[in-house]
Amino acid sequence: MIGKNLKDSLIKRARNNMTEKDLEKEILELKAQIKKLQKNNLGLVFEEKKEEIVTQCQEKVPVFAEMKTKRIISDDKAPNNLLIEGDNYHVLCVLNYTHKKKIDLIYIDPPYNTGARDWKYDNDYVDSEDTYRHSKWLSFMRHRLTLAKELLKDDGFIVCAIDHNELFTLGVLMDKIFGEQNRIGIISVVHKPEGRNQEKFFGTSNEFMLVYAKDKSIAEFNEVILEPELAKKYNLSDNFGNYRLQNFIRLTDGQLALRSVRPNFWYPIYVNPKTLDVSARKVRGFREVYPVTTAGVEMSWKALPDTLQKGISDGSIIAKKDSSDRLTILEKIREGQVVKTHWIRKEYNAIQYGTKVLNDILGEKVFDFPKSLHLITDVIKLTSKPNAIILDFFAGSGTTGHAVLEMNKIDGGSRRFILCTNNENNNGGGGGIAESVCYPRLKAVISGYKNKKNEKVVGLSSNLFYYRSALVDIERLYKISDEARIRITYQAGEMIAVREDTLNEIEKNDWWQIFEGQERITAIYFKEDKSKLADLVEILEKKKKPTTLYIFSWGKNEYKSEYSSLNIRVEDIPEPILEVYKEINRL
Repeated sequence: MIGKNLKDSLIKRARNNMTEKDLEKEILELKAQIKKLQKNNLGLVFEEKKEEIVTQCQEKVPVFAEMKTKRIISDDKAPNNLLIEGDNYHVLCVLNYTHKKKIDLIYIDPPYNTGARDWKYDNDYVDSEDTYRHSKWLSFMRHRLTLAKELLKDDGFIVCAIDHNELFTLGVLMDKIFGEQNRIGIISVVHKPEGRNQEKFFGTSNEFMLVYAKDKSIAEFNEVILEPELAKKYNLSDNFGNYRLQNFIRLTDGQLALRSVRPNFWYPIYVNPKTLDVSARKVRGFREVYPVTTAGVEMSWKALPDTLQKGISDGSIIAKKDSSDRLTILEKIREGQVVKTHWIRKEYNAIQYGTKVLNDILGEKVFDFPKSLHLITDVIKLTSKPNAIILDFFAGSGTTGHAVLEMNKIDGGSRRFILCTNNENNNGGGGGIAESVCYPRLKAVISGYKNKKNEKVVGLSSNLFYYRSALVDIERLYKISDEARIRITYQAGEMIAVREDTLNEIEKNDWWQIFEGQERITAIYFKEDKSKLADLVEILEKKKKPTTLYIFSWGKNEYKSEYSSLNIRVEDIPEPILEVYKEINRL
């Protein structure tokens, strides 16, 4: 089959009047591809499709440009969140410079490749009859997942929603990129309990989430309970989180828990009757307590003495008195459970808690198939810490951003989100997705809104900065002209501000640009001519804030020793940016 494809390809190109030199080059490229395919141990061989979005980054490099009129500031001290309009491949390229190894959680809901007119590849819809349908989708996802992996912290997670159309191919692809050893599991989410009644065989009622860790050996889920009714039982708290109390006597095993059956678990625990201090060893003035029920039945403790001592040391084994002055040994059961792979909560219903929630915010139906807000909230609750950075580069209607704000409200966290979506006209309504769906939703949730019942919904305090990706013409990535280097430097200011989280531009002229954040300053000096650099340094030193100064240079480390000071750290520009883009091309 490969030989026939090679022959057909050569005949086709010969008919197009290719020169002998062109044919020789094509033969070498095709032989290299055959060699690669023959060595592929993925278990899934697909023909890589050259995506224009990807190849154009050899001649143009992406940057960010803020749409300042769309900025939303509810509190200067609140977390700064980013909504980026543009192709997600371009955005991921920039984030590889600004956020490499800084992302705690990636949640994505990519196109499902159903054959419907809801996904474009190189500006053309991919329908179910396309011979290269799966290859196009796999190439599309491979480019983006490869870049996404570089953004995750070593203990981070990626969660990818999908349905049956690409479940198997996506799983193999993610095994290849993230490593089979880092696969956490595949979750079945019941998002339409009644099932789709228009289907011929099964009425589909569920989708899937593929969960991977960057490094499974160090990644950890949070100890949380996702079922609200069960969570209510954990109504006590200490410095280590929520817990409930449970008798330390083994009762649930009936006859198997008797002293006669488990003699090693029958021993005294020593308690100070006044202070209720607990000890595993005999202490003067402490009273012996044995595992005996109120009915006088001799049972057994739930742990051996060594485990008991550990529980006493960490404060999870305590003593209490009942109304009859009887001493009871109790254990603190921490909030947390084994998370099942079958998620069936009614709040995961995509129509009730996705579509209707969005319609309630925006007043009309403007987007098809948004995810349940509660589903994404639970993903965040399970996989991220209160100060996490969460990325969604298939943001759609903005459910992930909304869920981040809700989680911060619930636990007082300071999580931040980065959302990316294009601005194409979506099939649910008029207008572009970024400007007409995602942004209005986030604006309403942050600023507050009136729902369909005319009730006022209080806003969730946070800040939002809206960016668009733009392309800077560099002609050739591996042989960049001096003029192109200067162009990049002049247009890279806002992506550098994102990198430093100093998003407020306070000054810009022909020589420099200055941004300010909550605690620090970032400045970019544009020119090879350094006659004004001392003036900029003087301005920065007067601000008396930690500052990062990016200085235009032809190479690396030209000015670090000359201008670095107690408050100023010097970085080069544009070479480190170009190095990132060259590495992306190699990937």
